[in-house]
Amino acid sequence: MHVPFLDLKIQYQSIKHEINPAIQNVLDSAAFILGNSVHDFEKAFSEAHQVKHCIAVNSGTAGNHLALWVLGLQTGDEVIIPANTFIATAWGATLCGAKPVFVDCESDSYNIDPNKIEQAITLKTKAIVAVHLYGQPADIDTIGDVLKAKNYESIDKGFFIHSTTGQKIFLVEDCAQSHLAEYKGKRVGGLSLTASFSFYPGKNLGAYGEGGAVTIDDDVLARKAKMTRAHGAEERYLHEFYGHNYRMEGIQGAVLGVKMKYLNEWTEMRRGVARKYRQLLSDVEEIQLPVEKPYAKHVYHLYVIQTAKRNELQSYLEQNGVSTGLHYPIPLHLQPCFSSFGHSYGDFPCAEQISHHGLSLPMFAEMTDEQIGYVAEMIKKYFKK
Repeated sequence: MHVPFLDLKIQYQSIKHEINPAIQNVLDSAAFILGNSVHDFEKAFSEAHQVKHCIAVNSGTAGNHLALWVLGLQTGDEVIIPANTFIATAWGATLCGAKPVFVDCESDSYNIDPNKIEQAITLKTKAIVAVHLYGQPADIDTIGDVLKAKNYESIDKGFFIHSTTGQKIFLVEDCAQSHLAEYKGKRVGGLSLTASFSFYPGKNLGAYGEGGAVTIDDDVLARKAKMTRAHGAEERYLHEFYGHNYRMEGIQGAVLGVKMKYLNEWTEMRRGVARKYRQLLSDVEEIQLPVEKPYAKHVYHLYVIQTAKRNELQSYLEQNGVSTGLHYPIPLHLQPCFSSFGHSYGDFPCAEQISHHGLSLPMFAEMTDEQIGYVAEMIKKYFKK
């Protein structure tokens, strides 16, 4: 049997009868940039995530940048982010001229460790980006408690001011892997002032190309974000401030608009796959299964196990028709582009362990019981050997 890591073709076939006419409508109307299809998607996405505004952009990386840019991040600022995330999270800071400051993660949730944040805060800290990694929300409230313990007062959700110095710190969400995930009964994307999403094709909600979004509750910030994605202009050829071309294409809005109707169903199917993996693999002592925290409702963008025999197991699975992934084999503090920061191996041990031991198993909504069973069977066979 062959089990792909992800099967985008089977998903397309199931909604082809709706996708094709939606794309054709964009072609017929020639609304290739933004337009009604993007506007309708923005409305549906903001309602699903219980926020007032969704600003659709042309990539998740653009979303990371825009979420910080509209908050006023600039050269000389510092942004605290987890060491174990995709590098696009760091680009959100660097594109503003700010410096990403890395923090280690928790061993069970894989998310940023709130207790490690305190030592990373300096007078230059302007934002903390909580990445909801692999589909599980980070512990937002505990991060807030850490700030309050350092005399930062909560002014608004995700907005803190130091009681003595007046220093402002914003809490921002990176929801690239966590569409519809919940933290204490609330959807991600609305737990902070600004949040970014990715619609890269392999995501739980994926476009047929690049795509992303920023979600915002504040009307003033939302207006600024909409203008910033369109060259700093609200009226054509009248540019009020610096901006960029981060507009979403009409075709991507049409595709995402169709897919939004199925996202709840697909999310529950992913959770079902995760439950079956746990049932079949819970007795394999050589692996650590992902943990769903009590405060979280995981959406399982990725199903990442840990094992000291990661490379050998991956090779064995590949030989037996099971495709897997590595997320992420080199933590950010060890990336060549950040070598000037002076980090070395051992600085963030939890992130480093996951980079060596983490293995992403096949995970997509349409996985069959037979496919899941085969993956589990091959894992058990490897360790019996």
